[in-house]
Amino acid sequence: MTQLDLAGKRVLVREDLNVPLAEGGVTSDVRIRAALPTIRKLMELGARVLVMSHLGRPREGKFDAEFSLAPVAARLAELLGADVPLLAKLEDAAESDAPVALLENVRFLDGEKADDEGLARRLAGLCDVFVMDAFATAHRAQASTHGVARLADVACAGPLLCAELDALGRALADPARPLVAILGGAKVSSKLEVLHKLAEIADQIIVGGGIANTFLAAAGYTVGKSLYEPDLVDTAREIAAKADIPLPADVVVGKRLDAAEPGIVKRLDEVAEDDMIMDVGPQAARAFNNDLETAGTIVWNGPVGVFEFDQFGEGTRVLAEGVAAASGFSIAGGGDTLAAIDKYEVRDQVSYISTGGGAFLEFVEGKTLPAVAVLESRG
Repeated sequence: MTQLDLAGKRVLVREDLNVPLAEGGVTSDVRIRAALPTIRKLMELGARVLVMSHLGRPREGKFDAEFSLAPVAARLAELLGADVPLLAKLEDAAESDAPVALLENVRFLDGEKADDEGLARRLAGLCDVFVMDAFATAHRAQASTHGVARLADVACAGPLLCAELDALGRALADPARPLVAILGGAKVSSKLEVLHKLAEIADQIIVGGGIANTFLAAAGYTVGKSLYEPDLVDTAREIAAKADIPLPADVVVGKRLDAAEPGIVKRLDEVAEDDMIMDVGPQAARAFNNDLETAGTIVWNGPVGVFEFDQFGEGTRVLAEGVAAASGFSIAGGGDTLAAIDKYEVRDQVSYISTGGGAFLEFVEGKTLPAVAVLESRG
């Protein structure tokens, strides 16, 4: 984007403003703030800016007030210090003379998810230049991410997208060693391809959550009533055979998932049949942190426990602080990871925080991101 002369041009920029809402307001403006430098730069360059984004998962082709971007437009206006009208229809964009305007939720448009060519042409017709700046949606071939990039007169990458790709490339293409990955989450199945890829490139993989429980079961330990995937125990065993995946020496258990349930620290061989493993134990967290201290690169996706409840969040807190204190390059991505980073106030100490969840994982897997590929083909 910064290589183009945009003075007086109509610029359509795809951002990811899919933020949480409650009682009619934005509860976390992290993604809006991430888009601000791009929008401000476009204004400085003299462009007339039209921003578009999705929000939630409304029924396509139908307006739903619950998923309106009106609160986002209001928050964006506050942060920019300028009016940001919300345009309900594509036709309104042609008539708007606002320096910055926001299109209503693109998922209200028929054909968005299917990457409909007709819709993509309508979007392309709104601008002289299309800027793809939403890394978090770059893994989706949709009309507002891929189709318009293919059909606009000029298409380019925005600064946020470039920064994301640069950071991930630094972490994965030629990382400073050792490369330590932290991978949490409920299911091995949801991150199976990531595990296989990390087994090839990472020097160590620290696993947490239900993923860790499946690896514990694969190693022959009792996991009681813990969340795990019995059908993937053999797969976990195969991955563990070719990767350095340290198991926690101790865990925190409870009998049920409840805010009032006490957390009990147990050795692995003490887990009972009616226990649920909710977190890594303090001894394990300290051992994992020792590995983070010497890491050249850290890739973090997912908490290692049920950190929403404080009694099951100590492992994630200790690891978050370990990532923050590490001297190596660190990159973190995924919604739960960002929530943990905010809860434990380590945002300023992580080298790079990715706005992507699914796109972050697919990049790690080595997959081609459609919205990036189309820009490369046009370049």
